[in-house]
Amino acid sequence: MATGDNILGADSRPSFFLVEGGDKALSPPQDRLGQAVRFAARSLSVMQKEGLVASSVSGQVWRVVSDEGAYLDGFDEAPCPLSFLTVGMVSSFMTELLALAKQRGIALGRVELVQDNYYTMKGSALKGTMTGGAKDVDLEARIESDADAETLRALVCDAVAASPLSGLMRGAQDSLFTLTHQGRPVVPDKAKVVEGEVPPDPSGLIEGVTPASAQPIIRRAGMSPLTEEATSSQGSSLAEEQDRVLHVRGICTVREDGVKQIEQQLFNPHGSIFHFLSDEQGRAPDAISFMAAGIGFCFMTQLGRYAKIAKKHLGAYNVVQDIHFSPGGASGGTGEAGKADPVETHVYLDTDEDEDFARAALDMGEQTCFLHAFCRTDLKARVRVTKA
Repeated sequence: MATGDNILGADSRPSFFLVEGGDKALSPPQDRLGQAVRFAARSLSVMQKEGLVASSVSGQVWRVVSDEGAYLDGFDEAPCPLSFLTVGMVSSFMTELLALAKQRGIALGRVELVQDNYYTMKGSALKGTMTGGAKDVDLEARIESDADAETLRALVCDAVAASPLSGLMRGAQDSLFTLTHQGRPVVPDKAKVVEGEVPPDPSGLIEGVTPASAQPIIRRAGMSPLTEEATSSQGSSLAEEQDRVLHVRGICTVREDGVKQIEQQLFNPHGSIFHFLSDEQGRAPDAISFMAAGIGFCFMTQLGRYAKIAKKHLGAYNVVQDIHFSPGGASGGTGEAGKADPVETHVYLDTDEDEDFARAALDMGEQTCFLHAFCRTDLKARVRVTKA
């Protein structure tokens, strides 16, 4: 059972909302590839986290939150970090698929994308061998169309390649970091360093932001189906030594008004279903905002988890993270595969422990983060097309 304060549960504001005057609180970095997104987040209590995400595409700033379930002794008040990347990925794939079909003159009826993401965790945290991993993505496209199966398969495969996220999937990119310990810069040990100016700790700009709109963006919809692959139990993800496979599913369809609706299911560890909205026209967070939040929240979870396993004090752990993407190959009209620069993360630790612990926390956070593993692993999407 979760202990500590359920801060998100006591918050009267919506979990996700468009921030009133958000451009004054947070701005995306000056883009290098065509679009950029900045994610600034702070830890709250137990596994709860709160962040702001600013996209150069929409010009908007959204407040987003994350929590964990029983497997990490969380309160399950909000989606887990892995949900966000899956939601952003499948939303981006849908955007490129629809844009590419229009360009090629392929008439489509109803389209449903079912995406399965798999991750691994193996080794010992205290021995420094625990490592997170990412596996190839399974993507099934269920499509109503008169086009033949070969045409539709080529459409889906090309849409995946056109997604900006393919720049993080293809090849292997090591993420970049800076480290601030108790307000003082610290040279990391193993982590590669971001060059340039370090922004201030973001906790002050996040606290107390107000909604510009109360439109619901997410809702919880009970527990995911219990399958044979589920191996989790209360606090199981806090075990010092692990060997497990995680599985997250996203099911994406498009409403009549063009807004994407995604159902996220968490099979292992066994967790809740959440329904998300995503939109490239500003009616909900866009795909790159969700993807950025997922990477940042996942890394933060690993910081907090490592401190718990090592029984070290970590009062707060905050981040500012920048990602640079190219426009979508179809939606952005480039006709090229998506590109991305390495993820850049500035880490701020409030801890009574010494600098050696701060360095170890950063290194183990990166080493065990499933989504930084996603970035440093050459991955592909295994595509299957089903004609509805």
